[in-house]
Amino acid sequence: MIRVLVCSHIRLYREGLAEILASDRDLDVAGTASAGEAAVVQAGELLPDVALLDMAMPGGISTVTRLEASTPGVKVIALGVGEDDAEVIACAEAGVLGFVTREQSLAELRATILSVARGENLCSPQIAATLLRRVRTLGAARAVERDAHLTARQLEILALIDRGLSNKEIARRLRIELPTVKNHVHNILDKLGVGRRADAIATLKARGVTLPAPAPPPGTSPLGRDQPRGLVPR
Repeated sequence: MIRVLVCSHIRLYREGLAEILASDRDLDVAGTASAGEAAVVQAGELLPDVALLDMAMPGGISTVTRLEASTPGVKVIALGVGEDDAEVIACAEAGVLGFVTREQSLAELRATILSVARGENLCSPQIAATLLRRVRTLGAARAVERDAHLTARQLEILALIDRGLSNKEIARRLRIELPTVKNHVHNILDKLGVGRRADAIATLKARGVTLPAPAPPPGTSPLGRDQPRGLVPR
């Protein structure tokens, strides 16, 4: 049987999901946790195979990182993750191995648990497309790094600058602090030997560098339609 840890700050959701999963003959609910700290402690004590983590829970991404560090054998599935690129990529980079959106069913949740426990990755076509776009962007970034010595994040920022976004707008789009964006821009200008953002774009284009397509704004799908965000339906 696959041992599962259910983590959510909403008691009704947490206990309801645990009760439903406990009735499955292939699953064993090892425990539940109501906060990130409790999830890390429970994972270390109970050693579940899979941790279901409600991404609406405060500190969701940091909890994934801590679970990876403290109990590397536990496979994390993100519950209620949105389908915008930034959120999906943040989860994947933190170590999430499976995704269940708010629109998916209990049957799909079960299939994802079984898949992740086998070492596979089952996710929606939209999330799969997001992850593949990220791989393609990183591949392009490595090619440019060899030429201009720019990091993937710096190229991402340059792509947004090319779209006319201000530093503040870039910070909101990438969900990072404004001073972080300013530091990146300063380093970009220094590496390229130019004094203005526009000159940085012109220099790369003169070298024949194609900037990666920037991620869509948070809350939109790859096709630009607004996407609801939240948890798996209760």
